[in-house]
Amino acid sequence: MPSHAPLSLLPLSMIVRSLFTTTVSSSPVLLRPSLRVMSVLAHSSNAFFNPDRNPVLRWFLKKTFYAQFCAGERPEEVRQTIRRLKDIGFTGVILGYAKEVVLSETQARGLASCGGDGPEAAADCIKNEIVPWAEATETTVKLAQPGDFVALKFTGAGRQALYSLSERLPPPPALAEAIDRVCACAAEHGVRLLFDAEQAALQPGIDDWTLDYMRRYNTEPGRAVIYGTYQAYLKSTPATLARHLVAARDGGFTLGVKLVRGAYLGSDPRHLIHDTKADTDAAYDAIAASMLRRQWGDVFRSRSRSRKQEIGNAGEGEGAGAGAEGPPFPEASLVVASHNAESVRRARAICEAGEAKIDVAFGQLQGMADEISCELVSAKKGTTTAAAARQGGKTLQTYKYLVWGSTGECMKYLLRRAYENRDAVQRTRAGRDAMWGELVRRAKQTVGLTS
Repeated sequence: MPSHAPLSLLPLSMIVRSLFTTTVSSSPVLLRPSLRVMSVLAHSSNAFFNPDRNPVLRWFLKKTFYAQFCAGERPEEVRQTIRRLKDIGFTGVILGYAKEVVLSETQARGLASCGGDGPEAAADCIKNEIVPWAEATETTVKLAQPGDFVALKFTGAGRQALYSLSERLPPPPALAEAIDRVCACAAEHGVRLLFDAEQAALQPGIDDWTLDYMRRYNTEPGRAVIYGTYQAYLKSTPATLARHLVAARDGGFTLGVKLVRGAYLGSDPRHLIHDTKADTDAAYDAIAASMLRRQWGDVFRSRSRSRKQEIGNAGEGEGAGAGAEGPPFPEASLVVASHNAESVRRARAICEAGEAKIDVAFGQLQGMADEISCELVSAKKGTTTAAAARQGGKTLQTYKYLVWGSTGECMKYLLRRAYENRDAVQRTRAGRDAMWGELVRRAKQTVGLTS
């Protein structure tokens, strides 16, 4: 354990702002009206409620919730935020462009392709939706630095992307060309791409696209340029991930995995999600352990008979990464994206014991679980020579996920963060208490009551 308070790494302004946002998020009295207001701001077409058109509203949000979770509105603001985080000790950032679309079930069922409305409509989609998305995403890649990640959200590309994903079609030509440019730009700059998970209605299409681009770009063994995002709260995730591991093994490419608990509780059908939080926790920890150790754990073998047959039919001999009961495990890279202290502790213990056999990074959202992030940074700074040797010469790689864009563009993202805090009240209260404890510690230090 670090010999100093992990949150001492953060400037006072971040501590105070975090205390404010976690106090609101953990209070039933304050949170309900706050969610209603944020929902109006995220979805209203009224100029008064648009932060990009109402300067007073923009100023308030920019100083509070926006500053807590977002990187900046302009490239120079983003660069300054990245520098501050790296100066604190974070390995790097996971940077995303904020623009996105969240669909209701009715909207998802009623999507129509721009191309079906004639060439003029298709050209309009390309000019006003795909091209701006591609340009903003390429700008995001160029704002990141070698070794950083960029989170890519396909829904930001507009109606053609939404339609193709909902129907599990390949990306239309203009979008395919745009995605290729983004991937090539990332590979050239040494930046890795995280293809974000989205609503269940779109996720199978996203999985198809993700595997296709992994085959093209993840050709170096053990190093991924493209990562897919897997949500542990979905009952189908172990079988899906097992299928993708088999595809990576058979196709000879590295599978990039960003493992999260899930961010669409408010929109995904409830029957697709684990019945209890404990089930989600168990799935998350089991998947992470199997991936880190490159072993076909029970979480993969027990969820799907067809996946079990595919795993078992791969070959008789055991090779690198093979478990005691199965064939070789494919090359993989993992991002442990979690705000759950126990899950992070378990994954960190595997790494520090020298049992991790793949490239691994830890990630938390900017403005959330800072006490966990700072513990990882402190542990990295305090790594001894012997500990580094056990970890194969590697220290813990810790990243902060944050988005950039105008205040208005970030509203849907901020609303999701608010709902996430509502659904994890215990964790949010732990964060609030940690921030309050750090303020008290600093006050005592100021008057000489503690060292």
